[in-house]
Amino acid sequence: MNPSCSNYTPARVRLCLLSGLTVALALVPEAIAFAFVAHVHPLTGLYAAFMVGLITALFGGRPGMISGATGALAVVMVALVVRHGVEYLFATVVLMGLLQILFGALKLGKFIRMVPFPVMLGFVNGLAVVIFLAQLGHFKTPEGEWMSGTALWAMLGLIALTMAIIYLLPRLTKAVPSTLAGIVVVSLLVIYAGIDTKTVGDMASIEGGLPQFHLPAVPLTWETLEIIFPYSLILAAIGLIESLLTLNLIDEMTDTRGMPNRECVAQGSANVVTGFFGGMGGCAMIGQSMINVGNGATQRLSGIAAALFLLSFILFLSDSIEMIPLAALVGLMFVRSEERRVGKECRSRW
Repeated sequence: MNPSCSNYTPARVRLCLLSGLTVALALVPEAIAFAFVAHVHPLTGLYAAFMVGLITALFGGRPGMISGATGALAVVMVALVVRHGVEYLFATVVLMGLLQILFGALKLGKFIRMVPFPVMLGFVNGLAVVIFLAQLGHFKTPEGEWMSGTALWAMLGLIALTMAIIYLLPRLTKAVPSTLAGIVVVSLLVIYAGIDTKTVGDMASIEGGLPQFHLPAVPLTWETLEIIFPYSLILAAIGLIESLLTLNLIDEMTDTRGMPNRECVAQGSANVVTGFFGGMGGCAMIGQSMINVGNGATQRLSGIAAALFLLSFILFLSDSIEMIPLAALVGLMFVRSEERRVGKECRSRW
């Protein structure tokens, strides 16, 4: 039986909630980092992660897949923000979403099934490298210099401990996701042993309120459309390509079939809403999706839980979350960057 369609037994509910918590913790530094890349406020990235993640989890075509603010979109957005300002970004995200809805309404998402295996293998291996390289920025000091001495060894030691827990704990028990256990154990060690290392709070404060409805403050003119349409088209294409390839990958991993056209509409709807609530938009995130699927959480509840946990961090738990060492989250992402192994599994089923 497809686990995404099975009943929500107490064991599966617990699994989805714990996996959602793990994913939410991993989303925080990623959303902040991608907001910095796009030259927008960190909350703009966090709100996008919450809204895109929640809407796609509720209505998307691939239960278990995690969506949020991504680097692939941020590197395109930065040019628009620098030249025209963040309000034009919000308008662009709304139009991006409308284009994605149109793509899904025309039932073009089904063509993702035609992607040949070499492209899929290149996709997962390429993203594995990107995820790995994205973590290297955490090895720099606030002045932009590479860490050295005690700070570097402390960071490496905590990363190694996190990875060891993630690898070894499943041999003892599977009652708690090893990824969550790794974050909790390393965080407690840093807090109570007084280890001086970089934390989430060193990146930016995540404290904020609920997202507020906001019409993009741009003139409704043909000139505005000429500015935002090329960016919207590029972002819509990148977002759908990454989302649908991630959907296809999870299909192969779980021996199930998602609904790509439904996912297109859900991604588009999420981006329309996000644009009207001050978010930077987003798409599927392969790293966080692999964490979730790797934990066995292939039901909608896991994605919903991740989004709601993320919102609770912003509203109520910012001080606690900001104490989490970045080393624990870097170690988690290092483990989940092993997409080469995933590619081999896909090939065996192809």
